[in-house]
Amino acid sequence: MNIRAAVLQEFGRPLVVEEVQLADPGPGEVLVRLHACGICHTDMYTASGVDPSGYAPTVLGHEGAGVVERCGEGVTLVSEGDRVVTLFSPQCGECIHCRSPLTNLCLAIREQQNLGYLPDGTTRLSREGEPLRHFMGTSTFAEYTVMPEIALARVSPEAPLDRACLFACGLSTGLGAAMRTAGVREGSTCVVFGAGMVGLGAVAGCRLQGAERIVCVDLSPERLELARGQGATDLLTGGADSVEAILEMTDGFGADYTFEATGLVAVMRQAVEAARMGWGLCTVCGVAGRGATLDVIPRLLITGRRICGSSFGGLKGREDVPMLVDRYMAGDIDVDPFISHRMPLEDVNRGFELMEAQDGIRSVIEFG
Repeated sequence: MNIRAAVLQEFGRPLVVEEVQLADPGPGEVLVRLHACGICHTDMYTASGVDPSGYAPTVLGHEGAGVVERCGEGVTLVSEGDRVVTLFSPQCGECIHCRSPLTNLCLAIREQQNLGYLPDGTTRLSREGEPLRHFMGTSTFAEYTVMPEIALARVSPEAPLDRACLFACGLSTGLGAAMRTAGVREGSTCVVFGAGMVGLGAVAGCRLQGAERIVCVDLSPERLELARGQGATDLLTGGADSVEAILEMTDGFGADYTFEATGLVAVMRQAVEAARMGWGLCTVCGVAGRGATLDVIPRLLITGRRICGSSFGGLKGREDVPMLVDRYMAGDIDVDPFISHRMPLEDVNRGFELMEAQDGIRSVIEFG
């Protein structure tokens, strides 16, 4: 079938919205008609050419939600008409990682997905006979996409898809970092560095876990006010003295939990140093630039602080994403403030420009 899609033809150049071809789903695969898709920093990061694992040509996009249009042979996890959220972090339910409560990093299709292919090593996307690779196994900057069934989370039939799409990446990553990876305890003190989508999600996650005090650190007064709306009790303008300020706010001890959501290694170090001696846990969510390293004083670790990383918030997507969407629909999570701009697919490059200018939190592409 012919569809409209945003193609990354060359790194560092604008995406080209054009007609491409999408083949039928194969065994274990599903055709999804996209309704909405968030424009995530990871898309821009890959388009810029900075990502060492990036590839082109490809159809970008991974923060999508839509409706199952057709199922390939042997599909049992979803049915035609189901509302689904796309998962760049799939859940097969059978590999050693899926069977373990210690990780969410499914191994089933990881190798081919990282290369831009579907599990059988081929692609369903093409342009005038030229294969186009699948970005993060999803390629949601398109009217339709074909994906493995294990990379789709079936959500409530009442879920508004323009909000549900945010649970495909950024919002779930922040929520999960607090609720799953760190497992924030009730009555604790938390500090979140960064008030973008992931950081705001972490603030909301700390609130849902019953944290008593939630400090959000950012350079933007507007974003800090959004953090207040998600449950932050204290707002702090970021800078070189952030750690000293946090220690002063916590009687010299530091926070029980800190979260880094900027991708800046200098801020990662601050998040470690702001964690409490004895048991403070620093959770790193941000993706640092190529070649960046984190410099940490070993004594900080010897005296009880810990550092962990969090991919997709430690969530097992097919199980946890529907639960989070349900909590949104129950009023526990306020999603509307995250959507700053709405636009058609043809304006995808404008979405990148808005992100580069830090204009708002999330631009959402809406398909007719």
